[in-house]
Amino acid sequence: MGLLSGLIGNAGVISPEKLEKDYGELLTEGEALEIGFVLIRDTFIFTSRRLIMVDIQGVTGRKTEYLSIPYSKITKFSIETAGHFDLDAELKIWVGSDPEPIETKFNKKVNIYDVQKVLAAHV
Repeated sequence: MGLLSGLIGNAGVISPEKLEKDYGELLTEGEALEIGFVLIRDTFIFTSRRLIMVDIQGVTGRKTEYLSIPYSKITKFSIETAGHFDLDAELKIWVGSDPEPIETKFNKKVNIYDVQKVLAAHV
């Protein structure tokens, strides 16, 4: 089910060691990695100061975009828990005055309440 969840667009948790190895160089002095999620090739990272969204682009994956969103720019967020027939949980984040949220789906292995706690602690 893990591979299938990844293929249909659901995110799974990344180990702290892999986060540090792959994304440690993105951090500023005093910034710490808190938790991260992978969605096939893309990554969603919460640090002590900001949310970093990593978008692997192209067929070869050699081009990468890093979107950094300071927590102070997040105006609101919502979570939707998984149900009996809908097996994924969803996170929506609104940034600044943009009317459209950033949306990410998580497989049922991810505790969406933990994701919400990270955001609530910083926003």
